[in-house]
Amino acid sequence: MTLAEINEEAGMAFAQQYFTAWQATQAPDADESDIDAYLNLLTDDVGYQHLPYVTSGLRTADGKAELQKGLLYYLGSTSSYTANLEKVMVGHNVIVIQYHTTVTGIHPDSQQATALTYRTVDVLELDEGKVSVIRHYSE
Repeated sequence: MTLAEINEEAGMAFAQQYFTAWQATQAPDADESDIDAYLNLLTDDVGYQHLPYVTSGLRTADGKAELQKGLLYYLGSTSSYTANLEKVMVGHNVIVIQYHTTVTGIHPDSQQATALTYRTVDVLELDEGKVSVIRHYSE
């Protein structure tokens, strides 16, 4: 799927595939194979932006490797995780997904228990059938 070929049906299918793979990385029983399955949907030079934590969002040669490093750091830190996909919009070279998350766990930095409920909007820019930029907005 190139930018010119994306249509509503293909975009909706890709959004569901992406969301399912993302959820698997956050589950209490997630393992490295779940992270690998998620990363397979991304370009090697994926850009990632999550304000205020990661501000640039620029594509870099090691983008996927950096995202993998972060995912591995948090792997296994959840004791419960649920997310419900609420909306999907397909547009010119982007897919926008909105979902609601409830998560509990132990933060790997502070070792403090966490319990969060929040809404997220991810804007996924596509390049030749893979996610090339992720703009992650959450409370």
